[in-house]
Amino acid sequence: MTTAGFLNRRNQGKAEMAFVDHLEALRWHIIRSLLAVIIISIIIFIKIQWVFDNVIAGPINPNFISYKVICSLSNHLGLGNELCLPPVEISMQTTTFGGQFFSSFSIAFIGGLIAAFPYIFWEFWRFVKPALNAKEIKGTSFIIFWVSFFFFLGSAFGYFVLGPFTFNFLATFQVSALNMVTTRPTINDYIDNLTNVIIGCGIAFEMPVLTYALTKIGIVTPQFLKRTRKYAIVILLVIAAVITPSPDWYSQTIVFLPLFALYELSAYLCRKVYKSKVEKDNKEWN
Repeated sequence: MTTAGFLNRRNQGKAEMAFVDHLEALRWHIIRSLLAVIIISIIIFIKIQWVFDNVIAGPINPNFISYKVICSLSNHLGLGNELCLPPVEISMQTTTFGGQFFSSFSIAFIGGLIAAFPYIFWEFWRFVKPALNAKEIKGTSFIIFWVSFFFFLGSAFGYFVLGPFTFNFLATFQVSALNMVTTRPTINDYIDNLTNVIIGCGIAFEMPVLTYALTKIGIVTPQFLKRTRKYAIVILLVIAAVITPSPDWYSQTIVFLPLFALYELSAYLCRKVYKSKVEKDNKEWN
């Protein structure tokens, strides 16, 4: 074997080992994230009755705080009782003997996933961070805090604001003028709708963080956001319609307005980051 051939195989071996090492590191990041989810899920499962009565069933509970706050806000805005929601009166059902038992697992796992989100993202960030250079890392201070903050802010919006409007509308909607159909959802149907609302809003509220990151790496510019603003409004309206299971205009408006505010915040951050980036580049050239 020639010296060049030996060195070539040696370099290939190093590259292969590096790839295997990355896979091994990724595996442990995933395992630790799953362990965090499982631990929190076990705690939720142990307290499943309290969690269901006080947290999961909140948006359909007549005493839920959002009903009082939204109605009070409606009166303060001079809308009378326009936004006041009547208490939701539904009884859920399960069509199998193990329905409630297996639904408890779903509630525990989804709750664990949401509660462990900051730790999951932290593990993801630990895996990605070594691949970034010093300049890229410099602009990511407090990234875990801001990603978690906007996710929980969106989740809270979905739970406390969008959830009550959604379930109130769906529970009281009648396809028959003679009230021939009674709404009696299964527990799984309720959990699926609540999960979609909470996680959907949590992800949608990540818009400012995503825009900040894309601006930092040069993919998004203020000119681009200004040029595509009218298309963005249409997309936000579509997202609001998708996130909101109920087709009524006021529920979709309540979702659209925060999303539009987040878009404007994203545009502001983009202009600020882009201006700082241009000034820095000009100093380096001079």
